[in-house]
Amino acid sequence: MELRTLRYFVAVAEELHFGRAAARLHMSQPPLSRAIRRLEAEAGAVLFERSSAGVVLTAVGAVLLDEARALLEQADRLRLRVAAAAGTATLTVGLLGDSADPRVSRLAAAHRRQHPGVEIRIRDTGLTDPTCGLRAGLVDVALTRGPFDESGLTVRQLCADPVGALLRADDPLADRGQLKLADLADRRWFLFPEGTDPVWQSYWSGGQPREGTVVRAVQECRQAVLWNGTVGMTPLGHAPTEQLTVVPLTDMPPSRVVVAWNEGDTNPLIRSFVRIATAAYRD
Repeated sequence: MELRTLRYFVAVAEELHFGRAAARLHMSQPPLSRAIRRLEAEAGAVLFERSSAGVVLTAVGAVLLDEARALLEQADRLRLRVAAAAGTATLTVGLLGDSADPRVSRLAAAHRRQHPGVEIRIRDTGLTDPTCGLRAGLVDVALTRGPFDESGLTVRQLCADPVGALLRADDPLADRGQLKLADLADRRWFLFPEGTDPVWQSYWSGGQPREGTVVRAVQECRQAVLWNGTVGMTPLGHAPTEQLTVVPLTDMPPSRVVVAWNEGDTNPLIRSFVRIATAAYRD
């Protein structure tokens, strides 16, 4: 069995939909279907039950899925070890905003344990590009937050953090147990520069046009609140200084922590990074 065909099989098994799997693999559906039929012929068993209701993995398919995942991970580890021995294993990771997140430290430790020979280059970016330079080719993979324009990118969610209003500790609203966006309607917000991804800007503005201070980095957001009484949003888990506070916003969807990379990039270093990140953030 070819590794490429096994990757096709795993994609269909995870998506349970040939069309979605084909899109994920950046190929058309007919050759994917043919590859799965050849795999079934080679295995001597049906791997998927196909019906008008969708695709279901058979008992044989479930066994193959476990083995295929293990084999593909082993193949990736082999490539990485060879690259590390040759001194060519380098991955550039973009981090958005606040890299002091303890989950980032957990991810770094897990990656170091599993791939001690891989050099990680970190590009800590501001808030004006949520893709951390992916489209410009400045990084291989981004550890960032959504939502943003995902065209041309593959994006996997790691977790979702509730958000709150970032306020000065002496703000009249600071003692409230929770807030709604309407409570902040007449306040000045921190904004991102013109040309920033509009999907990203809209989320962090609470879906409304705002007026206020233009910021480019996490520290600028905090200073705008300290100096000017500006308001804005931040994940609840991001503890500010003693002069600031975060009050939960009950009518805002959570901020999604995601890992993203350019569509079609088959670098095994990226696949391994995504796998380790998924485990680190789940734990």
